[in-house]
Amino acid sequence: MHPARDENGLLTYADGVGEPDGVHVPEGLVLVHHLAGFVDAGSAASTAVEALLEGHRRTDVAELDADVLVDHRSRRPAMGFDTDRWTSYEAPRITVSLLERPDEPGQSLLLLHGVEPDYRWEAFTGAVVGLVRDLGVRLVVGLSAIPMGVPHTRPAGVITHGTRAELVRGRRAWVGQVRVPGHVGGLLEYRLGQSGLDAMAFTVNVPHYVAQADYPEASAVLLEHLQQVTGVALDVSALRARAVTTRADIDAEVAKSAEVAAVVQALEEQYDSLAASAADDLRNDLPDADELGAELERFLAEREPGGGAGGAAGPEGFR
Repeated sequence: MHPARDENGLLTYADGVGEPDGVHVPEGLVLVHHLAGFVDAGSAASTAVEALLEGHRRTDVAELDADVLVDHRSRRPAMGFDTDRWTSYEAPRITVSLLERPDEPGQSLLLLHGVEPDYRWEAFTGAVVGLVRDLGVRLVVGLSAIPMGVPHTRPAGVITHGTRAELVRGRRAWVGQVRVPGHVGGLLEYRLGQSGLDAMAFTVNVPHYVAQADYPEASAVLLEHLQQVTGVALDVSALRARAVTTRADIDAEVAKSAEVAAVVQALEEQYDSLAASAADDLRNDLPDADELGAELERFLAEREPGGGAGGAAGPEGFR
């Protein structure tokens, strides 16, 4: 039986979770996480989370105190107004949900979703590590997406990393040593590894020239990789259908500009060259630490008018 709250008072279990006649969370599930606020090129990870929520029955089993963790002035919550009165307030949330298919045993997941905390990162990650232990989670998987110099006409690559070499064995390393802006998802994986718990993440590469638009191809790729490591069947047919339409729209836009078409062709040639020499170390021809860090910083600056994620000043010191 787990406590109703963690020691820092940040995480609260829903009523009935863990009780004999209450909500049953099976041991051995995978906890998937994506928190909005850091890089999500093409909205790939957030769209993947939406697909998970739409494809399962949802039961919220725990809540983290967003009122303490989130800077409301940098990401102001929406409020509704009607004629002469306030009618609603959309409070930020950070929730752990049990996703189930009632007619399909063994097809359940846990999902940590909501907004990325601005404050108390160590206390937050400590609370999640405690939840992983309390609920007997066997693996934690993060989903994210970054802009990369790759063409939309080729399969989306995925950077995979984890707390043990065995978790990523057989998957190609796309980058070597880099320094990038810190984010809670990365810190959570790091702290889980230090605690002896299994965690990994998939980061899909989205063509940098479409990173500001929805890119469902990348969302489908994330879910396909998630399916491989969880054994949970995930329907990506709707995302694949959207990806076909998106691909046609991008092709039409590229055809309007000879300059853009030349850029795409150059990216195709680089991609094909790398694929042809797959036995060689791909890291030699992909962005180095400075280039990748600069690309992420530009993306964050473009997403938020105030600078970095959440409207705060852009991250420094990672170049």
